[in-house]
Amino acid sequence: MPKLSSIGLSDTGLKRKNNEDALWVRADLGLCALADGVGGAADGELASEIFIRNTMDIFNNGGVHTERQTIELMSKVFVQTNEAILDLANDHSEREGMGCTGEIVVFYGDKFVIGHVGDSRVYLFRKGRLRQLTKDHSLVQQQLDDGLITQADARKHPLRHVILRAVGADDRLVVDIIKGKVAAGDLFLVCSDGLTDMIDNAMVGGILALDVPIDEKAGKLVSAANSAGGSDNITVILNAIETQGPSDS
Repeated sequence: MPKLSSIGLSDTGLKRKNNEDALWVRADLGLCALADGVGGAADGELASEIFIRNTMDIFNNGGVHTERQTIELMSKVFVQTNEAILDLANDHSEREGMGCTGEIVVFYGDKFVIGHVGDSRVYLFRKGRLRQLTKDHSLVQQQLDDGLITQADARKHPLRHVILRAVGADDRLVVDIIKGKVAAGDLFLVCSDGLTDMIDNAMVGGILALDVPIDEKAGKLVSAANSAGGSDNITVILNAIETQGPSDS
């Protein structure tokens, strides 16, 4: 596993009374997870908690050494969480429509694997360049792909919070798996849309480029989102690759 330093911060924002985001960060295990609830305040908060609790249970009980093991454990988290949320909604009609986004990032050897559902995001900041590794499962992203709107339109689109894929929304959940290699100096940002709806990539990249510790960078990201309006819960996780680990198969 590469030498990793990590920090996670979650803020309610300026408009919400509760926080539907949840996170888990374990630098010693080389992983982190984030979930953003949908389907109403209490239901969204519960869905996020279920996702994080399952991630903790499954990854605490299973060692990660290979790509195959990593993907198997990730898949188990998503499947179990999806089934648990659907069962809750079936048993309690008032919970219909509850769900959450889901992000899991695991580092091992000189590699990383991401499991992704929804419109929370994972970015890689490498050599001064910010790159989005995940693709939003949202109506706005679909319209962007179809050439119906521009990036400028997307940032202010009235339906920008409509997601097309969520954990707990359908019996057949499709999880995006993104794989790659790490390099010393890499900085991975995992965040909910409470950050990216408020500040653009240029501002995010500018903060990540600052020569300050990652905990200060995380705090500055949250503060910037609140200064821009703080209309949603804001969660950020930063993972800094300090040295590259040995290759694993």
